[in-house]
Amino acid sequence: MAARTRYAPDRGLTTRMTATMFLLGLVFVAFIAAIIGIGAATHASDGIIVLFAIVLGGGAAIGSLFYSDKIALRTAGAREVTPQEAPELHGIVDRLCALADMPKPRVAIANTDMPNAFATGRNADKAVLCVTTGLLRRLNPDELEGVISHEMSHVAHKDVQVMTVASFLAIVAALLIRIAFYGEIFGGGGRGRGNNQNAAVIMLALMAISIVVYAVSFLLIRLLSRYRELAADRSGALLTGQPSALKSALVKVSGDIARIPTRDLRTAEPLNAFFFAPALGLSSGPSLSRIFSTHPTLERRLEELDKVQRQLSQGR
Repeated sequence: MAARTRYAPDRGLTTRMTATMFLLGLVFVAFIAAIIGIGAATHASDGIIVLFAIVLGGGAAIGSLFYSDKIALRTAGAREVTPQEAPELHGIVDRLCALADMPKPRVAIANTDMPNAFATGRNADKAVLCVTTGLLRRLNPDELEGVISHEMSHVAHKDVQVMTVASFLAIVAALLIRIAFYGEIFGGGGRGRGNNQNAAVIMLALMAISIVVYAVSFLLIRLLSRYRELAADRSGALLTGQPSALKSALVKVSGDIARIPTRDLRTAEPLNAFFFAPALGLSSGPSLSRIFSTHPTLERRLEELDKVQRQLSQGR
């Protein structure tokens, strides 16, 4: 699903995305069928509430997609920089764009000691790449090139669009949970005292269904997010031909992030899914938190890059 670039297509990524989107589609159909069934058993106008949640959720998803670059830059406290202000950084981006045959993203720098980077935007023409001053201070040019190649792979593989579509169901489910809780829909206040008990049962049923759907879609989205990080590592390393540099960058960044106070990392938590490495540390041992993580463990990423190294060695 590369966007007309020379980033290596990843059949595993395509298969995982297709399977995840298919499963999310099945969950969505079952969700709507259950909601319609509840509405049919109570009041015909309740379908309007569901439609309202879908439209509102769709609007939120579209808004997030179209303004993701502005929101991310503002959240990170980053500013765009010109080639005159950051010649080395722009030079790396120019080389990678030439290698990948893709449009050059806008380049920004966030003034923070946390070493990290992210790329976002609804398409390659509207993309923005952001690195932190902490990353620029810690990495050598080859390592920085590896990180930037990883981030630009997200743009090439349209990861922002895919994750936005995948998140749509979770947004709708979350909205219906709130509507059911605060509005007592499907038989709330104005339908007479005789219906109060029935309305409460229906509200609880709606909330239970919405919670289950939200949980399932959340886990599927996190699974897809972890694999897209592995795919970005792989395609980025293949483009530069230097998986060892990306491995070195991963070790440096992960190690230095682990030494930053947790209270400082929590300020960056809203961007965690976008980052090259998670702002909040990920346990390498067996842990339930790994299931909910947006990123694979460092060990898993290094193992996959070792495979890329062997692949490149065999091709020489």
